[in-house]
Amino acid sequence: MATGGSSVRRGLPRVAGGEPWPPLDTGSAEAAAVETVTEAAPAAAVAPSPAASSAVRRGLPRTPGGEPWPEAAEIPAVAEVAEPVREQGVGVRRGLPRVAGGEAWPPADTTVPMAEAPAEVVAPTAAPAVPAVPEGPRAPLTVPRSAWAGRAVSHRPIPKTEPRRVGPFTRTQWAGAVVVGGLALLFAAGMAVLAVRFLLSLDGMRDFLATYPGEYHLPDGAPVGIPAWLGWQHFFNVFLMVLIIRSGLTIRREKRPTVFWAPKNNPKGKTSLTIWFHQALDILWLVNGAVFIVLLFVTGQWMRIVPTSWEVFPNALSAALQYVSLDWPTENGWVNYNSLQQLAYFSTVFIAAPLAAITGYRMSGMWPKKNLTLSAAYPIEWARKVHFPVMLFFVVFIVIHVVLVLATGALRNLNHMYAAQGSVDPMAYADNWTGFWLFVVSLVVIAGAWVAARPLVLAPIARLFGTVSGR
Repeated sequence: MATGGSSVRRGLPRVAGGEPWPPLDTGSAEAAAVETVTEAAPAAAVAPSPAASSAVRRGLPRTPGGEPWPEAAEIPAVAEVAEPVREQGVGVRRGLPRVAGGEAWPPADTTVPMAEAPAEVVAPTAAPAVPAVPEGPRAPLTVPRSAWAGRAVSHRPIPKTEPRRVGPFTRTQWAGAVVVGGLALLFAAGMAVLAVRFLLSLDGMRDFLATYPGEYHLPDGAPVGIPAWLGWQHFFNVFLMVLIIRSGLTIRREKRPTVFWAPKNNPKGKTSLTIWFHQALDILWLVNGAVFIVLLFVTGQWMRIVPTSWEVFPNALSAALQYVSLDWPTENGWVNYNSLQQLAYFSTVFIAAPLAAITGYRMSGMWPKKNLTLSAAYPIEWARKVHFPVMLFFVVFIVIHVVLVLATGALRNLNHMYAAQGSVDPMAYADNWTGFWLFVVSLVVIAGAWVAARPLVLAPIARLFGTVSGR
């Protein structure tokens, strides 16, 4: 159907600076012929064949129950519309001239009769029939075979499974990160050792080490040696700390607990068995710590871990530089700790431990949740932000403490801590293995408790103090 009337669309000029082509006075016969063909072409295109009906396809009725619309009498035959076009012919679109400056080609009076473009040419044809494939084996080839089906014809590729991730990385990526990180730490440690050794070789730093060798004299009356009760306290503290750290990490990654515990006087106060175990260990750890503090001040052992002079800070710096340079200071924990050890023990006993107790109590079920004023003054979010870093501090302290104990005279140090044996002479090493074997026994006990800390073992113990139930 024509949309632009009887005028022909004008395009670019044929010569530079000329008028758009074709001119405005182009014969109306060409435009009329093009319009007539444009209107008649859809009818010819949709006609299945010359023998098909020339009537327009009728659609749904305009009123319910009426006749299909439009009515049969109102539809003009396609042949009536196309007949004048066949007689007049169709004007051919003119293109560029064949010679420079010549007329557009073909001439203006060139037409193509409709008889030369029958409807069968533009009418859609049926899809060619696909010959049926005969059943049975295929006939042998008449020529030698030169191509064979590949493996992909009979094997579907198996999609590659996504590797399991632990956090943001896969296990392989974590292993690579550990290796690269370890090498980087070794390189940084080596550079630090070289830098500190160069620093300590200067005259000013030599005088500093002579003035502050790493320790200062304790007050008069300070006890000498480590009593047996301190060794037992040390073992109980390590035993409880390891299990507290284990249960705390289990609580952080436990999404759906399977075993629960509730107190006998409050069945609705149900909590997971892991949280109950963690809080029970906390209570035992606090009791052991209270006994330790009392004995510490009664026996005067507090002077060994509580700084009594401001010289503790320059001596601690001196001890740290000596450790980094790998020229470690002479140690004799039987008589006196160096200042760096003293600050580490003091911060662990009198700062980190109280912080762990206060924040843990805020997050436990023993906190008075109905006291809104107290809860608002001490939000639980603050406790959570402090409790986990304190636990990391304990882990780092334990690792460094064990490494230094084993690296600065293992037999002597283990005899001090576990066998309560020692000597005033700092160069005297214990020649017996008593402390070592007590240390091994303590490791076996701790490992056994680590393995046994599971619901099968904990449930009977928890039933003595409350009710244990499953999901």
